[in-house]
Amino acid sequence: MTIEYLKQGQPALMPDLAQTTHTVQEMLRTMEEEGESATRVYSQKLDSWTPESFIVSAEQIAAAEKALPETVKADIRFAHKQVREFANRQRESLHEFECESYPGLITGQRNIPVDAAGCYVPGGRFAHLASAAMSVATAKAAGVKHVTACSPPRDENGIHPATLFGMSTAGADTILSLGGVQAVGAMAFGHFTNTPVNILAGPGNRFVAEAKRLLYGRVGIDVVAGPTESLILADDSADPWLVAVDLISQAEHGAESAAILITTSRRIGEAVLKLIPQALAQLPAESIAGQAWENFGEVVLTDNREQAAQLADDYANEHVQVQAEDLDWWLATLRNYGSLFLGEETTVTYGDKTSGPNHILPTRGAASYTGGLWVGKFIKTVTYQRMSRDANAQIGRVAARISRVEGMEGHALSGDVRLEKYFPGEPLSTSVQEL
Repeated sequence: MTIEYLKQGQPALMPDLAQTTHTVQEMLRTMEEEGESATRVYSQKLDSWTPESFIVSAEQIAAAEKALPETVKADIRFAHKQVREFANRQRESLHEFECESYPGLITGQRNIPVDAAGCYVPGGRFAHLASAAMSVATAKAAGVKHVTACSPPRDENGIHPATLFGMSTAGADTILSLGGVQAVGAMAFGHFTNTPVNILAGPGNRFVAEAKRLLYGRVGIDVVAGPTESLILADDSADPWLVAVDLISQAEHGAESAAILITTSRRIGEAVLKLIPQALAQLPAESIAGQAWENFGEVVLTDNREQAAQLADDYANEHVQVQAEDLDWWLATLRNYGSLFLGEETTVTYGDKTSGPNHILPTRGAASYTGGLWVGKFIKTVTYQRMSRDANAQIGRVAARISRVEGMEGHALSGDVRLEKYFPGEPLSTSVQEL
């Protein structure tokens, strides 16, 4: 495959998390051993925040709603409606079934929501109110009984009003004004709620991501999120200004956010490179997008669309946009992405904020084996079986013989005793020849 880098970024190396892991392990251990008092200490130390109650009251939620302009509240409600309806469609696509897979053997599948979910909504430089819809509303659409949502305090008044309104609108049963590792640990251990969660969801910084990773197994998690990634596929029909703006719009997430253009058109690639400074100039002076583009931005030229698609699948990026002709071909061909945006009329920003499909997505190549957060993450798909005595004649003999080939005599005995009980005196041998 012939490719040419018109601009090449730094390699996206896996970070050295040794110190982060040590710090998070110690925090989680202390929180589990010492309980809510340790959580309070960490909140004071890290966020200068120790309210009388970390649980946000109905009065505080009402005050946040009252403080917001009607247009902001309407926009939040619209975004939540989009996310909730998409999640509801996903829920409807999950089917239970029962079948007779062998005469007398009934097997089946059930979809059971977890009892409790914990949803982390980031704070930091931005008010990530859209993340509340992605995690909380999706969990409620799955049928989760109790959703605890956490977000860091913005100032002495607690959670950003728009974020708080978003968490409430999404259907959170309990909202905690907590951030960071202390929030993740509190949800996992049931601090302040007496309801330990079964699964943790939502993006966050490297400490939040590491806390989720370390707790995985004890609880479920959605994904271990890394820096935002965005990749655009463009042919000669693309609008270079739209491409340039879309690249830097995602680069503003953080200094390590990768923004990549793969194009079959040298004209488009060179035009985008010339337009990037103009697009960056329209962002606030404090924006990190320029640094991210300088270090991790890429423009790659390929010979044809087949090469472009293969390269995109090799990247297995979080977000993939296609600004090219024959969108159906790209939809049918591309395989590795967190979420796909087809045509110039849509963009990752829409997915991030309001269009409906979830924006909590795999990064660092994980899209090669998993999708992002969806309603199924909050649901256990479990199986069951029942069978007639007659079915034991075949199922029991085969199971016992396989067990003996494996050297598991106790397993074989479980089949033997049933055959002896249900078919007394009948020649139903479960012995095997020596291998």
